[in-house]
Amino acid sequence: MPKIAAFPKAFMQALCKDGSMKIADWIKLAAPLEIDGLEWYAGFLEMENRNKWPIFRRMVEDHGMVIPMMCCSPDFTHRDKAFREKEIQKQKRWIEMTDELGGKYCRVLSGQYRPELSEEEGIKLAKDCIEACLPYAKSLGITLIIENHYKDDFWEYPEFAQRRAVFSKLVSSIHHPNFGVNYDPSNAFLAGEDPLDLLYDISDRIMTMHASDRFLKYGTIEDLRKEEGGAQGYAKRLSHGEVGKGMNDYDAIFTELKRVGFDNWISIEDGVDGMGQLERSVAFLKKKIAQYWHP
Repeated sequence: MPKIAAFPKAFMQALCKDGSMKIADWIKLAAPLEIDGLEWYAGFLEMENRNKWPIFRRMVEDHGMVIPMMCCSPDFTHRDKAFREKEIQKQKRWIEMTDELGGKYCRVLSGQYRPELSEEEGIKLAKDCIEACLPYAKSLGITLIIENHYKDDFWEYPEFAQRRAVFSKLVSSIHHPNFGVNYDPSNAFLAGEDPLDLLYDISDRIMTMHASDRFLKYGTIEDLRKEEGGAQGYAKRLSHGEVGKGMNDYDAIFTELKRVGFDNWISIEDGVDGMGQLERSVAFLKKKIAQYWHP
């Protein structure tokens, strides 16, 4: 059966910017959720000290959980070769971080959709950089998972492979046993697209999943799609919501995942309205997993 992890979506500022929350605080908050793991983020302030990596692993494991997945944001679509090489080296460090924490899955992205990039050039740059990281990932038993992403907090431009057509092309261009997809259905809405269309394109490549939800504050999904670029509608029309209460059709999603034999980590990305919301999302997912992957 799939296992459930959680990501500290509500505490990113505190954990990554101002340091007002410590990693130990997040672990203690998450422990009562009775989940299997915690998805990690490479940008936690305390992760700068490599000597602390094994300490955090023990903290999580002492609470009966593991760290299965690493969230990080390489930018592989810059035309400057030296820039890309630095990103490759950063990705390799994140692979090492994942390994030391006991994880098996480390995120990759394509990079920023810089205005000067053609689709063909961007795919080639991202593909070449990801493939440059794969031998090292394989040597440590780590699988690189590319997410259909929206935009990293520190990026000027949205994700190059945000749209389904580009994402599917990039995924289909890379064939390696240590490469797959981290599927986030909510991010498809940010591209003005239907998450199920993307799911059916790449379901056989999905290794892990983000569980989140969105709801429209006003208007319709058609209105969202009409807005230029899709992503511009994020702040205005779309809001985070409790998993199972928003626009995602989890019955359709889980039906397809079960069909292709998915049996891996589902990491929750919500809780922005408090731990009570995260608790309800956990309960919803446990119920759905039992429904579709009953023992």
